[in-house]
Parts: sequence; structure tokens; C-alpha cells
Amino acid sequence: MKPINGYGWALAGPGEPLQRKEFTIDAVAAGEACVQVAGCGLCHTDISFYTGSVQTRVPLPLVLGHEISGTVVAAGADYADLAGKDVVVPAVMPCGDCELCRSGRSNICRAQKFPGNDFDGGFATHVVVPARFLCPVPGERGGLALSDFSVIADAVTTPYQALLRSGLRDGELAVVVGVGGVGTYMVQHARNAGARVIAIDVDEHKLAHARALGAAFTVDARGKGAGEIKKAVRALAKEHKLPANRWRVFETSGTAAGQEAAFALLSFAGTLVVVGFTMDTVSLRLSNVMAFDADVLGNWACQPEHYPAVVKDVIAGRVNVRDNIEDHPLDSINEVIPAALAHKIEKRVVFIP
Repeated sequence: MKPINGYGWALAGPGEPLQRKEFTIDAVAAGEACVQVAGCGLCHTDISFYTGSVQTRVPLPLVLGHEISGTVVAAGADYADLAGKDVVVPAVMPCGDCELCRSGRSNICRAQKFPGNDFDGGFATHVVVPARFLCPVPGERGGLALSDFSVIADAVTTPYQALLRSGLRDGELAVVVGVGGVGTYMVQHARNAGARVIAIDVDEHKLAHARALGAAFTVDARGKGAGEIKKAVRALAKEHKLPANRWRVFETSGTAAGQEAAFALLSFAGTLVVVGFTMDTVSLRLSNVMAFDADVLGNWACQPEHYPAVVKDVIAGRVNVRDNIEDHPLDSINEVIPAALAHKIEKRVVFIP
């Protein structure tokens, strides 16, 4: 292969401006592919790495970014057929062969590779990744740009797997706590499954957006404790003759207050799926799980085999990504990340090289 010259923006230390890092890719291994990045989403996890509240698995400096779409411009001998194809790079790429992978839990493979965490990620012009689980994006994509598909790698697929694991059925009640960058897609997946959806947030603008995306009802949680939120949800269920039991509650806020409210919403035979992440400690009465004969699940990322179904939903318009993202030039990264950290950007940022 011809050498590929590119650059990325590397984090050298918590809170420091990212530094431009030039590189040359001379070769890719047999099981790898070099992807020319079309777009890379800015995730809450990237912000946590940036601030130092969460540590990357390899030492800094490191190019962050794990929501990647792009075009394979070079492929190793084992995956030569991928050359020239447009793809989404899964945020979690398992080994495919270990006990966890063989048992259907590849998303928590202990040998997984996570761009921008285990190796240089997608805040760059190019990224070299394991090729085995790359998800093709067809040429006909419903008028969307290839960069729009970047958020599928985490923000869209993670709640999709949470939906599958919850067992949510047509006609049931889904409660989504936190309708930000992940919660907006949780609302859409639950709606697509035929559920009635209640969205909960502290931001009225986000609640209005959730209604536009399919939430039947909303609860403004500003100034409310977990008990008050539970009372409001129960009132909605009673008023609108929604199911009284088997609530599927999805915690996507990644906040202690959101987790407390989500746990309080456990119902008889209900299910709580924790999708959001926080380092904060939450005090809970676990006996509620026993008393309600309820299920509590965690959800880490998404197995690569679920990606094609999500790509189809996005292309068909069943999942709206375009109205939930905004594009920024990659080279504006040192202005955009602090703005996102200060909550000055409402939509999910996609960096375009």
C-alpha cells in the first residue's frame, strides 16, 4: 500500500488543549483496516476522558473518539474485500472467540478494543482498527451523509441493545429517564417497538424534542425528588390507562439523581436497564428488587451483530439522527469540547475532518 499521511488531535493531559499529531500509516496488519474518517461523534465518555474523571485504558497522549464512520482506504490481507467500502466502526470491537463472545455477551469481551481508549481513535483524518466487525453502510442511505452514521457507533446502538435486553413488547410502558444524546434514541427505539413512552428530564427543550420523536408523555423533573417523579408517572399511567405493571425503565441520564428516580420507578415484574454512567455513588434499597420480583440490568455498548438492523432503521427514517446532531470541523475541536463541557451545545457534535 502507498503510505497514508494524516493527523489527529491528541489529549496530553486532563483539561489541556488537544495537540495536533501528524502520522504516516505505512501498512496495516492482516486483520486490520485503515478507515478514512467521514465523521466522529463527541460522546459524554470523551468528555469524561478529557476532564480526567474517567481514565483511558492506555496512557496519554491519546487521540480520543469512538463514534466513527468512514471509508476503508486500506485493508489487511484477511479483509481485502473491505477496501473502498463505507463503514461504521463499532465502539466496542470484541475478539469474537473468547468464552464471553461465544456465550452471546461479546459486548463485554475482556479483549475488546475501544477506539480512543485502547488505541488512537477517530478525532483524526484516519484510524486503523480491527476489521472483523466493521459494519457496512450501503450507497443508498436515505439522503444522509456518511458522517451522519458516526453516532450509530454508540449513541444509537447502545440503547438499541438495551431495548433488546429489556424484552420490551408492543403495548407496554417504557419510561426513559434522561433524554439527551442517548435518551433521544432510546425514545425512538421504544416507540418503534410499539411501546407507549414517558420521557423524563430536567430540560423542557429536551422534553419537547422527545415528544417530537415519539414520546407520548413527558415529566419535567426540575426540582422534583425521586418520590415526586414516581408519583407523576403513576398519575399519567392512571389517567391514560397505561399498564400498571411490567414497566420497562431505561436510565440514560448518567446522573445520580436520574439513577435514583429510575430505581424508584421499579414496578411489579418491571425491568430497570442502566445505560447511563456516573462515578457518583447512589444509595438504594435493593430489597425493592426482591419485593417487586423485578429485573435490574446493566448495558455496556452494543454487540456488532446488531449494527446492521440499526443502520437499516436509520436509512428508512425510523430512527432520526440528522435532527439530533450538528457538524463541526475537526480543527475546531479545542473550541467545541469546552463549549460542550459548559453545556453550550445542545445537540451531539460530529467532527468532520
